[in-house]
Amino acid sequence: MLFALMTLFAGGDPAPAAPQGGAPPLASMVPLLFIGVAFILLFTFTSRRQRNQQQNLLSGLKRNDKVITNGGIIGVVVDVREKKDDDIKEEELVIRVDDSTNTRMRVLRSSIVRVFSSQPSAADTKK
Repeated sequence: MLFALMTLFAGGDPAPAAPQGGAPPLASMVPLLFIGVAFILLFTFTSRRQRNQQQNLLSGLKRNDKVITNGGIIGVVVDVREKKDDDIKEEELVIRVDDSTNTRMRVLRSSIVRVFSSQPSAADTKK
């Protein structure tokens, strides 16, 4: 920007004419095409990896797993139900959100974004 202002105030030509017989215009676009293709491939591979991780996470759900839904609701899985209604085409979970009143909610399996396994970790078993 500073260079553009300097040329403007100096009264010089801001864009000098290209020399005759230079590189063809398509050759200057080749690096941009490589960058574009690399960006698309990187985006595709990362989104596919995230989708596979989410499927693995949801396939391993079981009772007593602590889960967080995409709405921010935290609960413990009480029951994993198969498709029962004709209107709902997905499996659903029953989660307990409050222990004192035994409040339960039905949520779709696809709404789970994080799972904390009910298995004790290695650090907990050493204590």
